[in-house]
Amino acid sequence: MRLLNHARDAVNLRTTPVHLGLGSRAKPVEGFAWDPEVLQAYSAAVAADGAEGRLVTIFDGEGTDENWERHPAGDELVVCLSGSVTVTRDVDGAPERVVLGPGEATVNPAGAWHAVDMAGPSSILTVTAGLGTEHRPRTGTRPTEHTGTPGSPAP
Repeated sequence: MRLLNHARDAVNLRTTPVHLGLGSRAKPVEGFAWDPEVLQAYSAAVAADGAEGRLVTIFDGEGTDENWERHPAGDELVVCLSGSVTVTRDVDGAPERVVLGPGEATVNPAGAWHAVDMAGPSSILTVTAGLGTEHRPRTGTRPTEHTGTPGSPAP
């Protein structure tokens, strides 16, 4: 995993996310993967950006999200590019559901547990404050019903 400076070619956000950092810097993240070693390397590489750093990526999929997630360092923007998605979040102990169609977006507030479910094939673009991100298995209807400990932090 490495951050690219001055990338001039097209970047596929499905395979190569872009890190937005301090000083309005945008750096593609070559070799990014959703595994603990790469996430740790990414976190170390962007540590100087602190809570201001953001990861921009596109996800394609369908079905129910297996995990709850939250981003203590900042808000997350979720944009539906195609299909239909439902963002469920737990805000102050009450579930909120927002259904998004193409071109629609919602903001998950900092620290709010949330999950994204895709009705049929769908795509979303996310702009995420990754510092300190936590995941929990989606075993109950709300993230607070999980009795175990949170998973390893992401970026």
